[in-house]
Amino acid sequence: MSKAKVIVYSATWCAFCHAAKDYFDKIGVKYTDKDVEADPKSANECVEKSGQRGIPVIDIDGDIIVGFDRPKIDASLKEHGLIKS
Repeated sequence: MSKAKVIVYSATWCAFCHAAKDYFDKIGVKYTDKDVEADPKSANECVEKSGQRGIPVIDIDGDIIVGFDRPKIDASLKEHGLIKS
């Protein structure tokens, strides 16, 4: 399997953030969770990568996906070899 990195920028109160993380757990994709509310550095990183303040922001080895957009997430995961086609 690929060594691509997945980062989820999220907050504890964000339902779509939980949905994204639950989805990665369900399909067995490891990710790093960065809480933008608790960690200002992560919040700044998130805004720099996405150009806006909405969450979740998902970074799949440089592919930036704003929101829980499963078709885009699946396409990026396949492209980076994190899930099978």
